[in-house]
Amino acid sequence: MKKIEAIIKPFKLDDVKEALQKLGTSGLTVTEAKGFGKQKGHTELYRGAEYVVDFLPKVKIELIIEDDLLEDAVVAIKESAYTGRIGDGKIFIYSLDDAIRIRTGERGSEAI
Repeated sequence: MKKIEAIIKPFKLDDVKEALQKLGTSGLTVTEAKGFGKQKGHTELYRGAEYVVDFLPKVKIELIIEDDLLEDAVVAIKESAYTGRIGDGKIFIYSLDDAIRIRTGERGSEAI
């Protein structure tokens, strides 16, 4: 099993969700986040005053999948989150030792 974490632009969430559902993923967790990467935020003008926005709004998606779906899921996220502009996001992949469904006690693949 693998855990995928993807940090994407908020307006791309629906596209990514639909692409992952087409693969048959069983679920995902979405967290609103703020952060910055190479773009280091930006400057905005508000009522004549200039100020720096250090942390930009992002969305973090987390999902657990079987190893055989990994590459398809990564491609689906990359293609559906892509805008071609700075700040499109990142994908992180972790190996997962075990998963346990609390209600039934199922472990491993049955738990996801």
